[in-house]
Amino acid sequence: MDAATATALVQIAEDARTRARLQDPAANQPVEDRYPDMLEALDWHLAAGQPEAAYRLASALVPFWISTSRIDDGDAWFARALGTGAGDEPAQARALYDHGYLVFWAGRYELANQQFTRSLAAAEAVGDRSLQALVLAGSARVALNTDVDDAVRLLRRALVVTEGLPDSDPGRSSSLHVLGVALQMSGDLEAAREVMSARLSTGRSSGDEFIVWSESANLSMVERRLGNLQRAEELALQALRISAGRGDEMSIAWTLNSLAAVTAAAGDHERAATLLGTAAAMLGRAGGEWPPDEREQHDESLATVAAALPRGVLDEALARGAGLSVTDGVAYALRG
Repeated sequence: MDAATATALVQIAEDARTRARLQDPAANQPVEDRYPDMLEALDWHLAAGQPEAAYRLASALVPFWISTSRIDDGDAWFARALGTGAGDEPAQARALYDHGYLVFWAGRYELANQQFTRSLAAAEAVGDRSLQALVLAGSARVALNTDVDDAVRLLRRALVVTEGLPDSDPGRSSSLHVLGVALQMSGDLEAAREVMSARLSTGRSSGDEFIVWSESANLSMVERRLGNLQRAEELALQALRISAGRGDEMSIAWTLNSLAAVTAAAGDHERAATLLGTAAAMLGRAGGEWPPDEREQHDESLATVAAALPRGVLDEALARGAGLSVTDGVAYALRG
């Protein structure tokens, strides 16, 4: 490893992250092709006294680690790097957030909250309002497990912190996204619909497929709970088509979870059970755990189909779904 190669790898990873945000199905390939070099470059930058570059590279790799079932790789590296105390305060603040965000998706909530708490203190010290909001949104994600009202409070605080910044600012955008989820979980469905619909409109007008995907999936939950099953299904299918384009099993699992919920609510219980089996198997292969809102939806759907189907039929449908490949699982869902 030399300086030119290590620097070039940072750019490759950052370009891949940008392409992933645009839902480019080939976004991960340049990183996959150089993955051993990427890991070497992380340590090379640290050893060369360039921790800020190391943290930049790690930040760019976070979506890759999540989407390719490598959360453990990122977790181990962040723990080791942050343990050295290397890097200036702004770089450490961001790295602490990235570490917390990464492990959140694997259900390591205690560690995630610990890193978010440390990151917030550092972000406040350096006056980075956008990062403060990102961290508050991260803490709100964790809070949704136990205290929805606290999550809403944290997100309202994040919006105050970022007042005057555009809605496209990463911290403000993340806070609005999680606020929609928190409002939905609190039962304020009309307010949730308003927040999610506004973000969906923004995503469509700006061509941001990531926002279109995430808000379509979340708004599907809200419309289902409001009894608008056709609209809920349209949104779930839209989200599925976007996530399927990249082949990311974790995000596909979440969208299948939404579609299963609509299908169960419509009374097609065996099909819903098959979709639930597929979603759970994909999530397991991805090394993830259901985030709070998805877990609530999954458990509600599973209870619905379990009450409607004989145990043998339920088990067979769940097993059939679990046995489907990504390609076959998506095709099965879209056929409906």
